[in-house]
Amino acid sequence: MSAATGVADCDDGTMTPMEPSAPRTDLMRARHDFFDRGAEPTGLRSAILRSWRRCAERGFDAHSDPRIEPVGSTALRELHERNERLIRLCRPQIETLAREARDVGGLVILTDGAGLVLDALGDAEFAGKAAGVALKPGVKWAEASTGTNAIGAALVERRAVEVRGAEHFFDAHRILTCAAAPIFDPRGAMVGALDISGASAAPHRPAVAMIRLGVDQIEHRMFDDGFAGCEVVRLHADPALLGTPQEGVLVFDGARLVAANRHGLSLLKLDWNALGARSFGDLFDAGRIAGEGRILSRSGAALHLRRDPPAPAARPAIVPKPSAPEPIFDAATRSNLVRAARLVDGDVPILIQGETGSGKEMFARAVHGLSARSQKPFVAVNCAALPEGLIEAELFGYEHGAFTGARRAGSKGLLREADGGVLFLDEIGDMPLLLQARLLRVVQDREVTPLGGGKPAPIDIRLICATHRDLAGLVGSETFRPDLYFRLAQFTFALPPLRTLANRRDVIQALWRGLPRDGRTLGADALDAMAAYDWPGNHRELAGVLKAMIALSEPGETLSADLLPSPVMRNARMSEAPPIENGGGLEAFAREAMLATIEACHGNVAAAARKLGVSRSTLYRRALGGRG
Repeated sequence: MSAATGVADCDDGTMTPMEPSAPRTDLMRARHDFFDRGAEPTGLRSAILRSWRRCAERGFDAHSDPRIEPVGSTALRELHERNERLIRLCRPQIETLAREARDVGGLVILTDGAGLVLDALGDAEFAGKAAGVALKPGVKWAEASTGTNAIGAALVERRAVEVRGAEHFFDAHRILTCAAAPIFDPRGAMVGALDISGASAAPHRPAVAMIRLGVDQIEHRMFDDGFAGCEVVRLHADPALLGTPQEGVLVFDGARLVAANRHGLSLLKLDWNALGARSFGDLFDAGRIAGEGRILSRSGAALHLRRDPPAPAARPAIVPKPSAPEPIFDAATRSNLVRAARLVDGDVPILIQGETGSGKEMFARAVHGLSARSQKPFVAVNCAALPEGLIEAELFGYEHGAFTGARRAGSKGLLREADGGVLFLDEIGDMPLLLQARLLRVVQDREVTPLGGGKPAPIDIRLICATHRDLAGLVGSETFRPDLYFRLAQFTFALPPLRTLANRRDVIQALWRGLPRDGRTLGADALDAMAAYDWPGNHRELAGVLKAMIALSEPGETLSADLLPSPVMRNARMSEAPPIENGGGLEAFAREAMLATIEACHGNVAAAARKLGVSRSTLYRRALGGRG
């Protein structure tokens, strides 16, 4: 919604007025008519009525509790890893909106494109109440899972939606008032949703306007990188809005329009189908403008335009030779890199197995860099991250009109993008069975037929697959095709988890040396604590902790253990703290009090020392039995 005009944007860039919510008495009458009498309600907003109808068609009972199935901790961690860039881009807006939400007892929520909650921040008391209705990370708030709600409706309607109180489908959710808007990436993919939720009894606030402005800023930030070699054009009818999140942004690869934001499409009266199908000359009457100027669009709009010079195309990454491989790999893995590269050169598919965060994609990229195809494309596809309904189109491509919403120019598909190079299929164990059959055909015939028909296109690819799952076990349970398994797993490399490495301290120091440190050094106590930790998230978790320590410290500082997160600190205390003699005496009581304070400070020893009024070294000595 625009704060100035009070309208909400649609997927095609047009603007439609936001309908006011019905008064409470009318809303309760509408619920009674629809849910109890089976009659058509009156006075209900059209978006809410459409959502109610969809939920009723799914057989939902508004008077029962919704079926909530939160994902497990491992799946939640993988969900965060798949959406790391989205979470990072959204975090400034989440924190800004959370300050507003805390003032009114609300919560700011980020979901992925399927409605799975990734992050929630705001009022702690309301967060506890929201958890009672499963409004928390790891729970899916898609309309098909939890009925009418702002997140689910925004993802279906593809625009900002507010759902107040009894407008929710399920009775249990009537305590909530929510406003959400979808987040689109520069190529038109719906990658998530941003939501503000609060108590339905709270005073009404312009939540949709706040969310819309936040999403504008997130989508605007998505153009900061990823378009090397392309020309970025910024435009608006008001020159004062150039450079703001409200400006239109268009990206051209040569003359072809390849990316845009919703403001840019709206200014030119276009929708997402224009991407890949329109050129600069199709959109503007005049030729290219150097720098800044005024230009007339083909739709008749007079616009102020500013061009960003094309960023230089990225040079192919130089992967270290076998004598100097990536330092976090152990000696056996470094040896396997060379063997794997020779297999890829010999057109033998390889399978990489390893826990989440153990470096499967990094291993695959290193193999590509050591192979004869190092200067050819490396295309990585995460089979678990792509929605099941889109993975076939993303992999195999499609012709114009292949399905509703298909771009007019069609899509080449990732398999053909990898032609001449290496295709890396991560989490291959999560590929649906029907697609496994199509992939097997591609591996056998070396040609791709796009969705919607068209001639088969020959491809020349080398295949590397990876999974954290037991593929042989999946074959036994008939969830993975045995013929595809034996095609892909002709040679398997297992990456060891970090906890099994005897030289864990060397790995930590090697990874530390590869980070921008600005003169910071790693303290002995911090290194000891990290070397004693099991790292269930493996190298990815370790890298995240090291980066966090750098962010929390100053240049030139020696980083001590009090900067480590509480799980690492707790492990260090359990493994290193000596037994306390005279456990029933005053010293034991004091130690327990100190440990409780450290726990309350989330493992921050410096904060706990300040709270207790003792020095940090005293706290280390008396509570942790360690070095000060």
